[in-house]
Amino acid sequence: MPISQAKVKSVVSGDTLILTSVNNPSQERTLSLAFVSAPRMRREGDEPYAFQSRDFVRRMTVGKVVQFKVLYSIPTGVKRDYGTVILQGGQSLPEAAVSEGWAKLRDDAGRKDESEESKMLIEKLELQEAKAKHDSKGLWATGDGRIENKYEITDPKSFAEKWQSRPLDAIVERVLTGDRMIIRLFLSEKEHVQTLVLVAGIRAPATKRVNPSDGKEQPAEPFGTESFHFVESRLLQRNVVVDVLGVSPQNILVCEVKHPNGSIAEFVLKAGLARCTDFHSTMLGNRMATLRQAEKQAKDSRQGVFQGLASTKSSAASDQDATVTRIQTADTIYLRMKTGEEKKASLSSIRQPKPTDPKQSPFQADAKEFLRKKLIGKHVKVTSDGKKASSEGYEEREVVTVFVNNKNVALLLVEAGYASVIRHRRDDDDRSPYYDELLAEEEAAQKEQKGMWATKPPAAKTYQDYSENLQKAKIQSSVLQRQKKVPAMVDFVKSGSRFTLLIPRENAKLTFVLSGIRAPRSARNANEKSEPFGQEAHDFANRRCMQRDVEIDVESTDKVGGFIGALYINRENFAKLLLEEGYASVHAYSAEQSGNANELFAAEKKAKDARKGIWHDYDPNAENEDIASDEPTTNGTATNGDAPQKKDYRDALISHVEPTGRLKLQMIGPGTANLTTLMSSFKKFHISATNSGPLPGPPKAGDIVAAKFSADGEWYRARVRRNDRDAKRADVIFIDYGNSESVPWSSLRPLNQSQFSTQTLKPQAVDAALSFLQFPTSSEYLEDAVDFIGRAMGDKELVASVDSTDKDGTLWVTLFDPKSEAGEAESLNKEIVAEGCAMVARKLRSWELNRPKVLESIRVKEAEAKAERRGMWEYGDLTED
Repeated sequence: MPISQAKVKSVVSGDTLILTSVNNPSQERTLSLAFVSAPRMRREGDEPYAFQSRDFVRRMTVGKVVQFKVLYSIPTGVKRDYGTVILQGGQSLPEAAVSEGWAKLRDDAGRKDESEESKMLIEKLELQEAKAKHDSKGLWATGDGRIENKYEITDPKSFAEKWQSRPLDAIVERVLTGDRMIIRLFLSEKEHVQTLVLVAGIRAPATKRVNPSDGKEQPAEPFGTESFHFVESRLLQRNVVVDVLGVSPQNILVCEVKHPNGSIAEFVLKAGLARCTDFHSTMLGNRMATLRQAEKQAKDSRQGVFQGLASTKSSAASDQDATVTRIQTADTIYLRMKTGEEKKASLSSIRQPKPTDPKQSPFQADAKEFLRKKLIGKHVKVTSDGKKASSEGYEEREVVTVFVNNKNVALLLVEAGYASVIRHRRDDDDRSPYYDELLAEEEAAQKEQKGMWATKPPAAKTYQDYSENLQKAKIQSSVLQRQKKVPAMVDFVKSGSRFTLLIPRENAKLTFVLSGIRAPRSARNANEKSEPFGQEAHDFANRRCMQRDVEIDVESTDKVGGFIGALYINRENFAKLLLEEGYASVHAYSAEQSGNANELFAAEKKAKDARKGIWHDYDPNAENEDIASDEPTTNGTATNGDAPQKKDYRDALISHVEPTGRLKLQMIGPGTANLTTLMSSFKKFHISATNSGPLPGPPKAGDIVAAKFSADGEWYRARVRRNDRDAKRADVIFIDYGNSESVPWSSLRPLNQSQFSTQTLKPQAVDAALSFLQFPTSSEYLEDAVDFIGRAMGDKELVASVDSTDKDGTLWVTLFDPKSEAGEAESLNKEIVAEGCAMVARKLRSWELNRPKVLESIRVKEAEAKAERRGMWEYGDLTED
């Protein structure tokens, strides 16, 4: 018989090979090794040494081109050829198998072929077999040689949990499709499992198959056959390493299959013979990104299943800067781009808690608030991921990935359990580029029962509308007026100066009107007409305030239940901002009542000078006569509008010096006398055991309570500033003295006795700051300054000249020692500068600039301190560049 050439596709047993044509892999033939037999591998149980025998031949031949020669054939049933195989390295079969003891001569070997060539081969094999027996090789070894091979896993989930993160050596026994194969897993030297495995991360086209329900043959999907042959030619009967990742919903093992060159999934994807599947993303974790990149390469080069793929996205997509102006839902936001355009966008690949799901819907408000706190008013980076076409009930919308402070907002939402991940269709490319990370975070949130995955719904948050009627407004107004800078959130902008606010700590909802100004009205509907610049004022308020965290000072109420006061955004009075833009005018009477008149008039003047907004046609000459009649006077003498008003002297005592150098003053007079009486009664009251009851519940920020001071063990009136529920401690400020400390809840008592209330005697500690001075930024020198003020001025009766009053009530003062012979010529402010504990402020206020003589005298003291290297000047002039 002639010698032929073929490629070894697989090995059935230690004596039988499946060969394919080198030029046409679809042509196959079975060749058994002449004159020998090997143990059989059977489903009901392998014969001893069957696996080892086959493995010897498999390792030598599979995937290699060999030469073979048929010596004889047996036509019983299916014709079977028997012959010899010669490998490229010169080894031949069956000689190599017999010499290693993995095959043995048939009893009837001499009767199969009586040619001289066959007789010589049989003689050679007999000698090799005798030597293998003598050396106890292979089948002739003394051991059992059995390997237990199971064909069924009774509990795939438990099996996966046991073998996760433990790579298993294995052999691919059969390839079914490009993503399914039967693999023999080596659990131990004597225990194997043969089972169906899904290749993690990919979905390959189906091959030709027969429908079991009707017996009809179903054709292969496009590229299904190519995908099958691609994997089979590389993996069939090859050694691989298998990472068990989990199980599919059908209880099939999902595994990462690696041959020596890497994961087969990556190579199949690069060839365009499979697509990524999202269902395995959480199992693969970071490795999924490699597969996505491989798929992208195939898409870009239009290979395999991606032939003819139309590009759906612009390749020029890049990050854009934007500002978040509004949060509509937990997955939809409004963005203002650099061009000024405002657009609505949805976060890619995520969905807010479903309103129709009774388990998820209670978390909608929390999810929206979470997103609001993260995004509103923030500058963000935005990348467009595509557009969702309009469908029933939904308009077309752009889907985007948003980063704030280099953090993916969608990931933050999913991580907190406030959003779920959309399961996209296979052909849907308008998705987040971080889709796999989103799936992983969703799985983690579900395991940890975060947010909407929790077993219990959140406590419902209900707000009481105190602007519903005037009576309710007045009651709540009396509560809020006693507090300063109350935290709130702008829920809706009604006009340039009218808002709906939510105050979470009070569970209050109210209509809030800016005091001291009048803004033009905007149209409330399509039939109304706005006043000039009314819509501009409304739009400005929307841009700056909508859904922002703000602070308010409530001054009074209007006739319909609206709360009137000042609204601060980023610590700036919003009324002042409106005035500066020319979108409002000062209402003189209410401005004076609010205490912010100077600030508001200055802002209005700025807009007038710039001819902004409503002042675009402003004529200053028309107001000259009125302005002249309204100029303030000092000691009866007409001055510039910026000049200080009549001097205000008050007897005062420094009760506390803040670490920043700010002061707490007690004004000596009826108030301090009444405080002495009150504290005497207060002490007696708290000595009594009947009055030792604790607070009825945890304290809240803003509560007025009785607190025990740790230094002397006495009780004082105090206001709660912060509350730590975990440590059961509260930060309090003693309202009559100005000092503060952290105390346990056990050191707090209710202050509901009318004789001790702040209505009976207002808090005696007044915020104050020293005029003309700026304290050092170095903590060491600042401590020295605070210490000096405490030693030089503490416990002394002083005279405070009130130079100005801030909008928050802080007094700017110059302090004098009434016992000093120098009188007003030498202030304690000067003394502090002379000691090198402070310097002249580098940014002076207008009223300070209008006192040049005082400034000059303090600068002289500063120069002396510098020259003598006192205090903060010990290493020279720190203000020099």
